[in-house]
Amino acid sequence: MLRVGLTGGIGSGKSAVSSRLAERGAVVIDSDVLAREVVAKGTDGLAEVVAAFGDVLTPEGELDRPAVGKLVFGDEAARRKLEGIIHPRVRARAAEIEAQAPADAVVVHDIPLLVETGQAGKFDLVLVVDVPVEVQVERLTTIRGMAADEARSRIASQASRDQRLAAADVVIDNAGSPADLDARIDTLWTDLAARAGHGPDTKA
Repeated sequence: MLRVGLTGGIGSGKSAVSSRLAERGAVVIDSDVLAREVVAKGTDGLAEVVAAFGDVLTPEGELDRPAVGKLVFGDEAARRKLEGIIHPRVRARAAEIEAQAPADAVVVHDIPLLVETGQAGKFDLVLVVDVPVEVQVERLTTIRGMAADEARSRIASQASRDQRLAAADVVIDNAGSPADLDARIDTLWTDLAARAGHGPDTKA
């Protein structure tokens, strides 16, 4: 098994890389998906969030994410409290999924805050999806409809480009076209599959 940590700044196209790796046979464990799962309606994670932050539920009894976001934005203590509830559960669930993967699998942990949470050393390989900051801003404003100031604020709230690159074993340049990315992923997958101990055309 090859355990890979995948990260990249907002707007870098990390999700595009993740999906392409999954198409080629990687077992992808998406931390964002798990972060929603562990505080879903009826979970002990949701109960603990309510105990810590009060009534932050929608009328349907689900987590009101915008309300929680307002509570923790700019409040480091509140953010750390929330992360203390969610992150251990996410990591435990990720470990469960990984344990079910084949012995020769390429297991990709898609973690937006991999660098920020100090997890780079926990993987056999760290992949960083990299684009210039101006490309991030352009994508966030044109694709996600953010104002430029908001886009820059979101980018600044994450690890810097230099910090991510310093943690990288492999850097995936995603400033080009989708076809450029496909070609890079093809080459990358051949290498990852070989390291994991199976042929590049074998599904993990």
